[in-house]
Amino acid sequence: MRKVLFITLSNIGDAVLTTPALETLHQCFPKASIDLMADQRSSLLFTHCPYRGRILHKHKKAGWRKLMGLIHQLRRTSYDLVVDLRTDGLAYLLRARKRLTKRGVRPVGPHAVEHHMAVVAPLHPPLAPIPPCRIWLQAEQMQFAKTQLSPLPGRRWLALGPGANWAPKIWPAPAFTALVNEVKHDFDGVVLVGGPQDRERSQAVGASLPLPCVDLCGCTDLLQVAAILQQVSVFVGNDSGLGHLAAAVGTPTLTLFGPGQPERYHPWGNHSAYVLAPNRQLDQLSAATVAHRLRQLLDRAQ
Repeated sequence: MRKVLFITLSNIGDAVLTTPALETLHQCFPKASIDLMADQRSSLLFTHCPYRGRILHKHKKAGWRKLMGLIHQLRRTSYDLVVDLRTDGLAYLLRARKRLTKRGVRPVGPHAVEHHMAVVAPLHPPLAPIPPCRIWLQAEQMQFAKTQLSPLPGRRWLALGPGANWAPKIWPAPAFTALVNEVKHDFDGVVLVGGPQDRERSQAVGASLPLPCVDLCGCTDLLQVAAILQQVSVFVGNDSGLGHLAAAVGTPTLTLFGPGQPERYHPWGNHSAYVLAPNRQLDQLSAATVAHRLRQLLDRAQ
């Protein structure tokens, strides 16, 4: 195998959860150049992957003309292997000696990572451990994180992700503030992270915190925020891509679930946990409950 195409998923968290399968491909074929098909939103995560070839973009809502142009571009290359984690039929339109897709596979567990690993199971020894999720960072991102976090005292930092892409997935801002009040003696400072759409919510959280705070919502790209999350003691946030980024850089991660499928989509890793809100309503989830689960996570991670 010298030329491989890996078709990953669109959303940030979903893309992170495909990296164990990607790492498996590299372990099986260490000399292969692996082209990646990703979404424009999440492709930055693969920028510094050391064994990748080209990064190509497939847009969910692109019209048929753009799709045909992409297929024409891909058919210029004859692949030894195409691994398709989307399974929308694209793999069967490309030139390839072998194809692995989600059709007909049987995962060994409920989690999305286990579903992705089932696709590459013909290549993966049955008893071999599943590789961890990965984010590939460079010195420039690490220096950025160091600079942004320099105003905070100490080293015990709590990162909070108060936003998400859907209102029912969002724990109310006052609850995040109440959480910090519950655990203020366990930390030296707070870091708020998220996208530009989360700024108003992060400002509401940070307005009356009992600890020094750095608000970086809307001030980072995906790799920069991953570097930030690598430096903190723990991350607490809603069901969003941030939790997956935190877990992928080895940071203990507590995800707050209302609606959704936590058993399938919780961040993957030994130091990841989640809280399921009563009646799947996040406004019924108390700060005291989250604080208790947070302390349990920190005790387990030590």
